[in-house]
Amino acid sequence: MGSNELQEKDAAGALGYDLSNGSSSNLDAARRLAKRLYHLDRFKRSDVAKHLGKNNEFSKLVAEEYLKFFDFTGMTLDYSLRSFFKAFSLIGETQERERVLVHFSSRYYQCNPNTISSQDGVHCLTCAMMLLNTDLHGHNIGKKMTCQEFIANLQGMNDGKDFPKGLLKALYNSIKNEKLEWAVDEEEKKKSHLEGTDEKDNGNQTKAVSRIGNSNNPFLDIPHDPNAAVYKTGFLARKIHADMDGKKTPRGKRGWKTFYAVLKGTVLYLQKDEYKPEKALSEEDLKNAVSVHHALASKATDYEKKPNVLKLKTADWRVLLFQAQSQEEMQTWINKINCVAAVFSAPPFPAAIGSQKKFSRPLLPATTTKLSQDEQLKSHEAKLKQISTELAEHRSYPPDKKLKGKEVDDYKLKDHYLEFEKSRYEIYVGLLKEGVKELLSGGENDAPGLKKSHSSPSLNQESPVSAKVPQDALPYSASCNWY
Repeated sequence: MGSNELQEKDAAGALGYDLSNGSSSNLDAARRLAKRLYHLDRFKRSDVAKHLGKNNEFSKLVAEEYLKFFDFTGMTLDYSLRSFFKAFSLIGETQERERVLVHFSSRYYQCNPNTISSQDGVHCLTCAMMLLNTDLHGHNIGKKMTCQEFIANLQGMNDGKDFPKGLLKALYNSIKNEKLEWAVDEEEKKKSHLEGTDEKDNGNQTKAVSRIGNSNNPFLDIPHDPNAAVYKTGFLARKIHADMDGKKTPRGKRGWKTFYAVLKGTVLYLQKDEYKPEKALSEEDLKNAVSVHHALASKATDYEKKPNVLKLKTADWRVLLFQAQSQEEMQTWINKINCVAAVFSAPPFPAAIGSQKKFSRPLLPATTTKLSQDEQLKSHEAKLKQISTELAEHRSYPPDKKLKGKEVDDYKLKDHYLEFEKSRYEIYVGLLKEGVKELLSGGENDAPGLKKSHSSPSLNQESPVSAKVPQDALPYSASCNWY
């Protein structure tokens, strides 16, 4: 065996030991592994991120050494990020991908210490570009984010100050004109090409896509799993009450519209045409779909124009109203949606910037949690305790009565957020303590329930029924259109 082969074997051995134990600081082994990852020496592009994003010292060393192969000196942040993404596929667990972006931010700041005031600032802008990428190029309900909104969302995020408007406009236009993409392996290209082709099934159906939204964003994509369990189906009328971030939906776009709703996995699909389990989803179906991760459903007590109306508040603070055909149906939908959210929502990220003055909600990943049922309950209980403490502390220091404008608005926004999150986690904890198997099956089927060892979006299934929307059977109008 040659010396190079021996070194590589040592590196691989160190990797196996260190990634599992998280205790080594073998710099030579980290350098050898980083070099192999960069040159794709017996590694695929899809292998890189998982070796850079583990939460242990050896993986951090590997990431630092790997980033040294990139010289971002004199490059703009968007161009550097695009260059970085050409080398590998940013895939894996949400937390792992977040760590990779932290390493990228650190390296960019090292190369350009005078461009942006801090590493936190670089990371903030990196995350902002990733989110903007999904907003502009994904299948989102509502209008796309404007440059002015992008700038407004980042006010006070540069160590308490504003980023230069020229910089933010340049980043916005870069993402708007060309979406962020990362490299993929050849076999993945072939696979995605086949999945994206309009292949015919049974002579007239198109093949389903694998993601809802834009898969270039590592945090917010909604996974579309054709084999996911179906927990609830039935007719619902929908009214869009508020767009992203709770902004009031324009009056002309709030009309009621009837759908056949299917709660499948962590997604609520809203379909207009005849529903059949074997039928692939149309592009319109995917645009109408709503992810229920980190969502909360409740009775719309403040809406009195129609009976049996529930309110669904999503992770990005959209608000949708749904009218069921009876009080009992409404309550079943509420229970099923909240239970799916409680079981499968992955732990949220902390805020990207620790020194920021302007309040910003944490990022809520759309990926499914990898925690067991017991671990998920403990995670929710810990989050409930943290939120409750934070809310009490927040209310202990109200703003000065003399203050007006942004400071007061920011205080109210944070208070509203903490109050909502407290309610959400109280319901999640209560549902998990009651037992998810009974709640998700609802006595309708005897399909296998959730295994305590691992959470998976394939709990008790409710078999959907093939049906067309009988317009005369519904207690509400279906004539209003939405955008």
